[in-house]
Amino acid sequence: MEPFLGQIQLLPYNFAPNGWAFCEGQLMAISQNTALFSLLGTTYGGDGTTNFALPNLKGKEPDPNTHFCIALVGIYPSRS
Repeated sequence: MEPFLGQIQLLPYNFAPNGWAFCEGQLMAISQNTALFSLLGTTYGGDGTTNFALPNLKGKEPDPNTHFCIALVGIYPSRS
């Protein structure tokens, strides 16, 4: 099943699968992630002109062998 764009999932991997990124507050280029930026904006940081930040959930995992990841591609969620 395809995830929703921006969906955050707890995953049991030590890597972010293809189309996902760790939720560690890193900056992302708006030009390469326009749809995700339209959902997150600068809620978690960034300058809002060239970049924005992903949420930082590092250290909030319930188990040290898991990681929170955010979907970089997927179904654009409806706002209705």
